[in-house]
Amino acid sequence: MLRGVRNLARLLACARSLARHNALFPFALVPQLAPFVEVAQRFARREAPGRPGERLARALQEMGPAFIKLGQSLSTRADLLGETIARDLALLQDRLPPFPAAEARAAIERELEQPVAALFGEFEEQPVAAASIAQVHRARTTEGALVAVKILRPGIEEAIGRDLDFFLWLAEWAERLHPPLRRYKPVAAVRFLSRSTRREMDLRLEAAAAAEFAQNNKDAEGFRVPAVDWRRTGRRVVTFEWVEGLRADDREQLIAAGLDPDAILERAAVVFFNQVFRDGFFHADMHPGNMVIDAKTGDIIALDFGIMGRLELADRRNLAEILLGFLERDYGRVADVFFRAGFLPPDQDRSAFTQACRALGEPILGLPLNEISFGRLLGQLLATAEEFEMETQPQLLLLQKTIVVAEGVGRALNPSVNIWTLARPLVEQWMRENLGPEAQLRDAVVEGVQALRRLPGTLGRLERRVEQPAARGEPSGGRSEDRLAWLLALAVGVLLGLALS
Repeated sequence: MLRGVRNLARLLACARSLARHNALFPFALVPQLAPFVEVAQRFARREAPGRPGERLARALQEMGPAFIKLGQSLSTRADLLGETIARDLALLQDRLPPFPAAEARAAIERELEQPVAALFGEFEEQPVAAASIAQVHRARTTEGALVAVKILRPGIEEAIGRDLDFFLWLAEWAERLHPPLRRYKPVAAVRFLSRSTRREMDLRLEAAAAAEFAQNNKDAEGFRVPAVDWRRTGRRVVTFEWVEGLRADDREQLIAAGLDPDAILERAAVVFFNQVFRDGFFHADMHPGNMVIDAKTGDIIALDFGIMGRLELADRRNLAEILLGFLERDYGRVADVFFRAGFLPPDQDRSAFTQACRALGEPILGLPLNEISFGRLLGQLLATAEEFEMETQPQLLLLQKTIVVAEGVGRALNPSVNIWTLARPLVEQWMRENLGPEAQLRDAVVEGVQALRRLPGTLGRLERRVEQPAARGEPSGGRSEDRLAWLLALAVGVLLGLALS
C-alpha cells in the first residue's frame, strides 16, 4: 500500500515535469491513462521548443539520474517510441550540476579509509566533469602522477533505487492495464536497466572493465586505455591515469593540430571491429565525450567504462550472418539466423519474416555504402522482429545503439566514408575464419574433445548405476565381464558417433 501511494505521487510529479516540456506523449502507450493525460495536458507548455524526442530528453534530464539512464535505454527502443524519438534520446546529455568538493573529499576518505592528503599531493576543488551518477576531479598522487578521480554522488544509490522501483511499478501496471504492451516486455526491460545501473554504481567493476579492455587492446596501434590506480580505487571511488586530448568528432580542430582525420577514422574502424567481433567485449557508451584524440600522436584514447557490452561467439556469428545476408540480399539467410538462434518462436511465419527483412533491405542496399547506416538497419530489424514475438535481446540492443554512435563519429570525421567500408575486409576475413568449412570442422573437433573429456565421468556414473543392484543384493543382470564389455561397446559407439559427426 505504502509503495503504491509513494509511486503514485512520483507519477504525478513526473506528469508535471513532462507537461512543462509538452512531452506527455509516452502515456499514450497505455490508452487507459487517457483521462489522466487530458488533465495533465492543461498544464502543458504548448510553446515548448523542439521535436517530441528533444522535449522528452529535456524532461527526463530535469527529473534526475535514473530518468537519464531510462532515456538512454529507451534510445534503443525504436520499436516502442519510433525511430525519430529514439534518435533524439540517443543525444540525451548525461550532465548534472556538481556536488561540493568537500563532499567528494569526505567520500574518498570514507571509501579508501585514508586522509586525502595521504593519497593525493594535490586535489582540484572544481570537478572537470559532473554526470548523473558521479563526478571527476583532477588530482596529483603523492608519487607525483596526474590522475582523474571519479567519485559517486552522495546518496545516489538510494535515490536511484527509489526511481528504479518506480519504473518497475510503472511497467507492472502498464502490462496489467494494457496487455498488448506485454510483447514489448517492459518489466523485463526495467529489470535489465536496474541490473546494469546498479553495476554502474560499483566503480570497482568499471575499473575491472577498463583493465580487461586494456588487455584486449594492448597491441592495438594508435589506441589507448588509461591505466587504473588500484591503490586509490574502491566501490565508490575509482582513479585513472590522467589523459588529455581533442574531441574525436571535431574534424577542423584535428586538422588544425596537424592530424589526419581519415587515418584516425581508419584506426577507429579497426578498433571497433576488434571489440565487437574479435573480443566480444565492447565499449557501449563510446560517444564523442568518452573518447579523445592525443594532439601529438593522433592516438584514440577511450574514457568511462561504466557501460560495456558482451557478445558470446554465437551472437557474433549470428550478427555476421545477418550482415552478410543483407549485403548479399539473401533474406532467407537472415530469417534462418533468427529462427536457428531461437530469437523467434518456431511457430512464427518464416516466409512473412523473410518478406519483412526484404522490405527493410531493398530500399537501402542500392545506395552508396557511405549513405547506409547498419546501426539503423539493425535497429529496424530488431523492431520488426519484435512484431514476430522476438524475445528481447539486450546485448543486441546495446550493440545497435553503439553502432549508431560509432557511425555518427565516423561521419563527423569524414562524411563521405562509412566506417563499415573500412572494416569490411576485416569482417569478411572474420566470416571466412568463423563461418566457413574450416570453422565448422574446428567446432566439431572442439565438441569432440569436450565430449571425450566428459566420457570418463559419464562411464563412471554409468558403471555405478550398473553395480547398484548388486550392492543391494539384487540380481545384477549379468557378470562383471559382461558389464565391462557393455561399457566398452558404449564407448566405441560414442567415439564412432564423434568421428562421423
